[in-house]
Amino acid sequence: MTTQYTADQVADWYLAQDSMSPKKLQKLLYYAYAWVLTLTNEDDHHLDNQLFNDHFEAWVHGPVLPEVYRKYREYGYHNIPKQVNVPQFSDEVEDILQQVWEEYGSYTADELESITHQEKPWQMARQGISPLNASSKELSDQAIFDYYMAQSVI
Repeated sequence: MTTQYTADQVADWYLAQDSMSPKKLQKLLYYAYAWVLTLTNEDDHHLDNQLFNDHFEAWVHGPVLPEVYRKYREYGYHNIPKQVNVPQFSDEVEDILQQVWEEYGSYTADELESITHQEKPWQMARQGISPLNASSKELSDQAIFDYYMAQSVI
C-alpha cells in the first residue's frame, strides 16, 4: 500500500460523514492514521504502509497535524460544515476509515482528547513537557504501532 493519500483527503472523508469541530477532526485523523499503520504493516521495523505522509505533533490538546490545524483554525470550537464530495479510497482503507468512524464518531472532541491523553504514543511524546506548554514533538510511528498492536481495540 505505502502512502497513497493526503491528510486533506482523509479529513474530507470524515467531514462528508458529519460536521465537526477541528479538534474532533484531528482526533479522527489520528485514529485513522494509527489504525492504518497498525493493520497494514507486519511489524514495527517495516512501517511503510501509512495513510498519509504528515506526522502528528504532541500538542496540549492531543495529537495534531499542524497543516490541518492551520486550514481549519478559523472555526475555533465551532463545527466545520459537512462536505458534499466524498473522496475515494481503496476498499481496505475505506473499511478502516469506516471502522474508526463507527468506533470514535459518536464521541465529543473533549472525550477524544481525554482518550488520546491516556494513551502511550501521546504521553511518550509529551515526556518532560509541562501539561500547558506548547510542543512540536512528533509522535513516533513505532510507538503508535507498538501501542495499538498491544490493544484489543483494533
